[in-house]
Amino acid sequence: MPPRERILLRRDLIADGRSDEELARLVRSSQLVRMRRGAYLDGQLPTAVVARHALQIAATVAGLRRPAVVSHQSAAVLLGLPLWGAPLDQVHITRRPGASSQTTGPLRCHVARLRDDEVKTVGGHTVTDVARTILDLARSLPFQPAVVTVDAALHEGLLSLPVLQQRLMDIAGTRGSRHAARVVAFADGRSESVGESRSRVLLHGLGLAPSALQLRITGSEGSFLGRSDFAWEEQRVLGEFDGRIKYGRLLRPGQDPGDAVFEEKRREDAMRDAAWEVVRWTWSDLSVPAALGQRVQRALDRGARHRR
Repeated sequence: MPPRERILLRRDLIADGRSDEELARLVRSSQLVRMRRGAYLDGQLPTAVVARHALQIAATVAGLRRPAVVSHQSAAVLLGLPLWGAPLDQVHITRRPGASSQTTGPLRCHVARLRDDEVKTVGGHTVTDVARTILDLARSLPFQPAVVTVDAALHEGLLSLPVLQQRLMDIAGTRGSRHAARVVAFADGRSESVGESRSRVLLHGLGLAPSALQLRITGSEGSFLGRSDFAWEEQRVLGEFDGRIKYGRLLRPGQDPGDAVFEEKRREDAMRDAAWEVVRWTWSDLSVPAALGQRVQRALDRGARHRR
């Protein structure tokens, strides 16, 4: 059932003959969940943060006295845009000038100019479109979380980089517009996951920017060995972000995960035989950038020595 259809409003329940005492009993027995004043969820709250936020959006928007457009990370949730590091403790809406920006409990109201072509309908809600949502996030989120979302939108083909660059003109001169321009300039649709996007930001910050992404590696006879997430071609070093989900993507129908890991190991061995140094890192390494930088630098030093 769509989130909007699971939200029940007190005014409608009272009109149907329910009483406040009955609603309180249903909440105590967990048949209803109180989402906010005057709004209830029919059933149990999901465990996933994004799914919970979608329900919070439905409950909050249903209680608004004046129309508004769902925006920022709330719009991203409804549009299915990947988020990382973006707080989902408030429902974000935007109203056109004449309204006042405010934060009231779980509601964050922004005031900004919105063209009609920047707005669409998703699941019965009026929402900023993909490009405007991405630019709003690029203006308001820290650099790394903003890059994660822009990379994902480009990778999934939800919009093109030229379109996004053109739409930057719509927010020129507004708060955060320079930050958004920096995010868009850095964004790259070749990053295939949150981990790869975060890795790219960290590597650039450490002064270890790779020379290529998703580089095709071939053997001595021209045979295709695979693609590498990151490459430092001069030192012949390949970098791989080793997120567990990657092995799920590698699985063929009926293939065991252990077999996929084994094939990945064989692929890496073939790349080493082709005179490439390989360095890997995982999610936990992204939490300690200095240590990641040292590991990559050691690989680059080894690669440089082998090239002499």
